[in-house]
Amino acid sequence: QVQPVESGGGLVQAGGSLRLSCTIPGNTFKFNAIGWYRQAPGKERELVAVHGSGTDTNYADSVKGRFTISRDNAKTAVYLQMNNVNVEDTGVYYCNADPALYRWGQGTQVTVSS
Repeated sequence: QVQPVESGGGLVQAGGSLRLSCTIPGNTFKFNAIGWYRQAPGKERELVAVHGSGTDTNYADSVKGRFTISRDNAKTAVYLQMNNVNVEDTGVYYCNADPALYRWGQGTQVTVSS
């Protein structure tokens, strides 16, 4: 069963930047919209950014203007550039198709300190 592998999380101060990476093995990657999801402490997992199979992107209002999603079909990879982070961005970040198709990975922890 296909399982994404996320990386790039860590501890960052408010106002700083992080770049998350995710690889999804297999040959279905290029056909699917791929998203980054976030699960904050005590909250449900939410979709924060989506990259369609073409060039279209969409963002949750909470991250619009600060986060940028990109993908590389040749590497079956998706990235999330996080700029000007704030404490509300703290959580575990996962990638998956939108809607989710793959087994959920381990995620990567992002912790923003004030």
